[in-house]
Amino acid sequence: MEEDIFNDEASARLFTVIHMFQRSALVNLGFITDHEGTAHWNPAEAKEAIDILSMLQKKTAGNLNNTEEQLLKGVISELQMQFVKAPELKRLREEEQATSEEAHQAFTNPREGPVEELVSDDAEEE
Repeated sequence: MEEDIFNDEASARLFTVIHMFQRSALVNLGFITDHEGTAHWNPAEAKEAIDILSMLQKKTAGNLNNTEEQLLKGVISELQMQFVKAPELKRLREEEQATSEEAHQAFTNPREGPVEELVSDDAEEE
């Protein structure tokens, strides 16, 4: 049987709050979408959520058991790593979006869409 990692209701509620800030940071970094399926990019809001979790870690020092401390530390560390990776994710998504828009334009308006050369001038001379 799975052991409950939270000793009491207060611990469970604390980690509900931690999860809310974790989710907020991940949404604002574009790693998960909001309830409407939209990806967001707001690194300032994400940083604020991470900073609040760091403040909670400092303010609860000595009041959490070892498992709770390790979970909170792990959440903060993971969010900090994701914060560093987020700009690359954003760049890749923007490139994918641009490619998708080009393909859409080619199919919806082929006369004015992007053109791909299938035969080069060098091939015609041979």
